[in-house]
Amino acid sequence: MKEVGIKASRRRVRPGNGILFAATIILAVLFLAPVFFAIISAFKSNGEILKNPMSLPTTLYLKNFQDLFAQSDFVTAIFHSVVLTLVSEVLIVFIVPMAAYAMERRRTRTTIFIYTYFLAGMMIPFHLYMFPLFKEMKMFGLFGNLAGPIACYISGSVAFGSLLYCSFLKGVPLEIEEAAQIDGCNPFQTFWKVTFPLLGPCTASMVVLNGLGIWNDFLMPYLVLPSDRAKTITVEVYSFVGQYTARWDIVFAGTVCSIIPALIIFVLLQKYFVKGITAGAAKG
Repeated sequence: MKEVGIKASRRRVRPGNGILFAATIILAVLFLAPVFFAIISAFKSNGEILKNPMSLPTTLYLKNFQDLFAQSDFVTAIFHSVVLTLVSEVLIVFIVPMAAYAMERRRTRTTIFIYTYFLAGMMIPFHLYMFPLFKEMKMFGLFGNLAGPIACYISGSVAFGSLLYCSFLKGVPLEIEEAAQIDGCNPFQTFWKVTFPLLGPCTASMVVLNGLGIWNDFLMPYLVLPSDRAKTITVEVYSFVGQYTARWDIVFAGTVCSIIPALIIFVLLQKYFVKGITAGAAKG
């Protein structure tokens, strides 16, 4: 029995595992260091940040948060970010699963071409079509209001969402849908009443990934929403960074305020997010 235990322990301890663990720790530190730096800087004065940027705050300087709301319309910016994220998420969850369902269940040359076209679009960086998109928004009257970025977020989510949902749909038995159709359900009812509830983990993954991306996005709102009436959190925080000077204390305070809602959503949906990503990858 002892020999079996010794062999098992030897089998578990491998040099590659130690290297992988060390690399994971290093990556975690690299990703968490900016967040830690932003949090400690949010409780320091601007002078203290410039003098000792990496040091811990000597005292909890809470005036940064007071100045954030007093010197900017941060509440309105929060409202715009919430509306932008929620409306985009609802429409994405309504449109993308149906598109993926049609492409996965109706395997024709047309749907295969559309699926390949979507995947090819993922290879094109946003910066290459940023200015044509800007002109298109002005042409359709979507420049300067929230409908512009919402439309862009929806169209930009179709490609990756289709890839994720199609991979997940491969594991959904067709017999379930056939039984629903025998009971009198049309394709629309079959999808929403039978198939879509089974896609919960995949939908949670989409909500987290797209929600965090939309909430933290800066370039799209800055490009399409230049007016003062439609600023989001990221654009409002950026307004404290000038050409020759910057209020870094207020910038970091705004950054911390923007992190809190995203962190809460991720913690609540973390289990479903991981399950959806791993299940979709395994079934794909």
